[in-house]
Order: sequence, then structure tokens, then C-alpha cells
Amino acid sequence: MSGFDGVFFDIGGVILDLESVGSGHLAFLERIAENEGIDDVDELTTTWRETLSAYFNGRDGTEYRRALVGYQRALNAAVGREIPESEWRPAFSAASADCLEHTPHAVETIRTLDDRGYYLAIISDIDTFEAEQMLAQFGLTDCFDHVTTSEAVGRTKPDPKMFETAIEKAPVSPEHSCYIGDRIEHDMHGGKRAGFTTVAHGGSASANANDSVVDYRIDDLSELLDIVEAANE
Repeated sequence: MSGFDGVFFDIGGVILDLESVGSGHLAFLERIAENEGIDDVDELTTTWRETLSAYFNGRDGTEYRRALVGYQRALNAAVGREIPESEWRPAFSAASADCLEHTPHAVETIRTLDDRGYYLAIISDIDTFEAEQMLAQFGLTDCFDHVTTSEAVGRTKPDPKMFETAIEKAPVSPEHSCYIGDRIEHDMHGGKRAGFTTVAHGGSASANANDSVVDYRIDDLSELLDIVEAANE
């Protein structure tokens, strides 16, 4: 196997602990309920989640739908009136800051790779503002050389455009890079078609680790260090 010059990451499920996302959303809705004088937080939450799910599920193929628009629609439906973004965004950001957590050893692993001189990049189905907020919260902004989001590209993985955009910005080739993701179709199949060595970390990617598109499976992100270093020996 040829050595690695670059390491590309998905965010959700790889760097970001997905359970903490749900906690952040709930904390946000509890703040909204308190501000609006709504007693039934469960009903508010159910309506918000169902509306948000319908919004994302209504997309056409790999067309990207901005989460920010979905949050606004879901909130309007749950509360029963339109709340200006300027009013709810501060509560959303505060709840995210309080609740979002990174996966075990994500920060140490990424900082170590950065210190060792690898090109580091993000390829993630996410709004740009959320990607920037999460990386900043985890103290990782300066570690990444480039961030490719679905909002910027207008497509979601496994659309080739997502990977092509990231590769065009990089001084390294996918043949000399690995891509870490948690979804078998979006990340493993998409990454393999783009020419990356693929690393499954959690989710459907790890559950289907026997699929030929999965080159490595890891349970802890720190294991990535051994894979990258072994390839460069």
C-alpha cells in the first residue's frame, strides 16, 4: 500500500458524537418552550422532529437541503408562529455549546496528525456554519486545511461532486489519502469511488465492514494513527 499524505474526515459520528446532537436539540427546544410559555415540551419536540425529518426526506436525490431552513420550518410548526432567526439562533448556539461533544480521542488524534504534517480536510453533509461552530468548539479549526460542506457544494454524499470539490482544493491525491466515515453508502462507497482508502468508524459503515469498499474498521479514532503510520513505513 502506498503511504498517506492526507487524511479526510466526515464530522457526524466521526468527530462529533451524534447522541450529543440530540441532547443539544432537546436543550434548545426546552429553552424555546420556556420563552414561549409552552408547558408540553414533549409535544413541541415531537412536532419539531417530525417536521424536520419530513423536510430532509423531501429532497430530490443528492440535492442538499440546508439545515438552517429546516430548523426554521420545524420551529414555526412546533410553536405555531414564525419566530425570527435573530431570536432563536442565540438559543440554538448556546444549547449546542453546552451539549455537543466530540467522539473519544478525536481531538488528540486530529492534533497529532496535524503535528505530524498531514494534510487534513473535512468532507461532510452539513451546513457550513455548523461545521465551523463544531470545529471551533472542539478547538480544531486550525488543524484543518480545508472544509468541504454539502451546503457549499449543493449536494450530499455519495454524490461525486462532494469528493471532487474536496480533492480539487487539496495538494494531495485520494490515492495517497484515507477517508474516515460512519455511513456505508455515503462515506465508504462514495469515498472508494473517489479513490480514497476508506476507514469505517461506527454507524452503518462499521456494521458493514465486510463490504469490499471498506479497507479498515476502527472502534476508536486513535486507532487511525497506527493505520496511517503503518502505511508510511
